Amino acid sequence: MLGAICGDVIGSVYEHWPVKRKDFPLFHHDCAFTDDTVLTVAIADALLEGESYTSALQRWARRFPTRGYGIRFAQWFMAADPQPYESFGNGSAMRVSPVAWWHDDEASVLAEAERSAACTHDHPEGIRGARATALAVYLARRGESQSRIRERVAAVSGYDLATPLAAIRPGYGFDVTCQGSVPQAIRAFLEADGPEDAIRNAVSLGGDADTQAAIAGAIAEAAWGLPDGMEQAVLKRLPDDMKAVVAEFRRVTSS
Repeated sequence: MLGAICGDVIGSVYEHWPVKRKDFPLFHHDCAFTDDTVLTVAIADALLEGESYTSALQRWARRFPTRGYGIRFAQWFMAADPQPYESFGNGSAMRVSPVAWWHDDEASVLAEAERSAACTHDHPEGIRGARATALAVYLARRGESQSRIRERVAAVSGYDLATPLAAIRPGYGFDVTCQGSVPQAIRAFLEADGPEDAIRNAVSLGGDADTQAAIAGAIAEAAWGLPDGMEQAVLKRLPDDMKAVVAEFRRVTSS
């Protein structure tokens, strides 16, 4: 899950200042965690504590209420009786990576990804984005090749994962829908040779940089691990309560 957080932090400064190249500073002085990190930590904490996704997402979002949430999600996490709102935004995909580390078979990963999405993003596209991302992370951590990941995720999701970034990038813009951002983020991983390259690929699309880099970074961590320097640069930007969840989740899922 730390790969998702790395992508979020690195991409955070480019969400509203898009770049179409890969040679940007990896850690800008204004880099910071956003809602992508908060909600990824919430999903991990829910799994660790046996808490409902609704409860954990509300609790963590209320703890960090000014981290760039969409309007509808902000209304949801402050509601007394929150209900799914048929969202097909990419929030379901950005937060799902812990699910792929928690379960050890594909069917469970896909079913749990759907549950993690459905408390907010119960639109079929919101669920599809979460399932595709979780499956990619799961297959990567199982040691599958990039070509096999592309084939399997495309078969399950129906996404076009064959179009190269060079063809996507020129006309691509800001898009927060699952269907308009998740396939491109997965493609950023598929063309990468390591975690930094995957995150740079995602940011260079010039779209929803932090979320797409979070998705690509999550898959890349599962495939290759993370450089120690990147981990440390990100961890020092997190508050202690988040670092505690990250550490405990890593301990439990690596045992």
